[in-house]
Amino acid sequence: MTAVPAPLPRPRLREQHDYLRLVAARVTGGAANQMLMVALGWQMYDLTRSAWYLGLVGLAQFLPALLLTLPAGHLVDRHDRRWLLAAALSLQGGVAVGLTWASVEGWIGARGILALSVLLGMARALQMPSQQALLPTLVPPVLLPRAVAASSSTMQAAVIAGPALGGALYALGPWLAARAHAGTVTGTSISPHWGAAVVYAVSLLLLLAAIAGVLTVRHRPTPTRRPAPGLAMLTAGVRFIWQRPVVLGAISLDLFAVLLGGATALLPIFARDVLHTGPSGLGLLRSAPAFGAVAVGLTLARLPITRRAGPKLLGAVALYGLATIAFALCTSFWPAFIALAISGAADMFSVVIRQSLVQLETPDEMRGRVGAVNSVFIGASNQLGEFESGATAALLGPVGSVLLGGVGTLVVVGVWWKVFPGLAQRDRLVPEGVGGRV
Repeated sequence: MTAVPAPLPRPRLREQHDYLRLVAARVTGGAANQMLMVALGWQMYDLTRSAWYLGLVGLAQFLPALLLTLPAGHLVDRHDRRWLLAAALSLQGGVAVGLTWASVEGWIGARGILALSVLLGMARALQMPSQQALLPTLVPPVLLPRAVAASSSTMQAAVIAGPALGGALYALGPWLAARAHAGTVTGTSISPHWGAAVVYAVSLLLLLAAIAGVLTVRHRPTPTRRPAPGLAMLTAGVRFIWQRPVVLGAISLDLFAVLLGGATALLPIFARDVLHTGPSGLGLLRSAPAFGAVAVGLTLARLPITRRAGPKLLGAVALYGLATIAFALCTSFWPAFIALAISGAADMFSVVIRQSLVQLETPDEMRGRVGAVNSVFIGASNQLGEFESGATAALLGPVGSVLLGGVGTLVVVGVWWKVFPGLAQRDRLVPEGVGGRV
């Protein structure tokens, strides 16, 4: 009688140590980035009182990311992804140093913030494709949907803690400055931007910790053929996405939905002028979507999506649009907080499906270039969406801008349901037979 081979042990996510190191580094760096953006947004609005300038911060970050997309994807597919991710985090650290110095000295201005925002955009052009391409090499394919959900939900801890801590430190900054100058010569001036300086300095420390964490990851790249550089190689990611309607539909859905429905850039205006709270309230508002996202992410890490992935993706984006409309109509803090939390929950649901689809349908040797294109779509939805919000708010006011964006998101869902039937009808997220048992 032929012996029946013993079943292979089922892989467990908590046993993937390099994956866990990467997640820890992402959380630390993500918290630093969130703190930077809270302080930068409040400081810009404090200096200018202009929705237009808040939108320009997003545009300044998006344009360099757009220009560097193809070269960044090429680098990620040909070089060690750990070192490229560490380099991107280091550039953000340099921005934190510049912002801290300029704020302490008191000569920070709108043009300086925009110039340093360009450097943040350059860093993100390299950061996003390198970390997206690195993650799938650290876990078995069968664990990838759970890894994406767990990573995304854990990342939301940074989105919760970062803005809340940043807002609190910003509010404490003047008190800390007064304590630091106690006993000095009478009449010594204290920079009005000490609150921002404290936030930037703490962000720098967190970025240094994230860089150290990334370099501890043991990268195990899949052996692949590496073609010679050329225009065809640089544009391969664009062609790959264009030829796969399900991937194109998922990525472009996120682009247009968040481009229209995002309200992040206008939160300083809502915090100060609509909801009548301060920088600590702004930090909580920026954290609100992460509370909903954490709940959904942790649930999907234990109960991954297995069926009706396409309809669930489109439904989640529709809920995101409805929550955005609800936020626009709020006139008090806690209802606004709840509406943002619901939008974060819906966004997390769509992110897990979208990222899993893209990663599972992309071979490893293409992940850097596809990830670079994907990062432009994400950057367009976030940074370019911030510019769109600022521009429309300058014309319609903050409430009108966000309300219009929420309605536009619902329109996008209806259009995508018709234009991308393969996505709308997608059933299984992980194809049968990929990676063994779940």
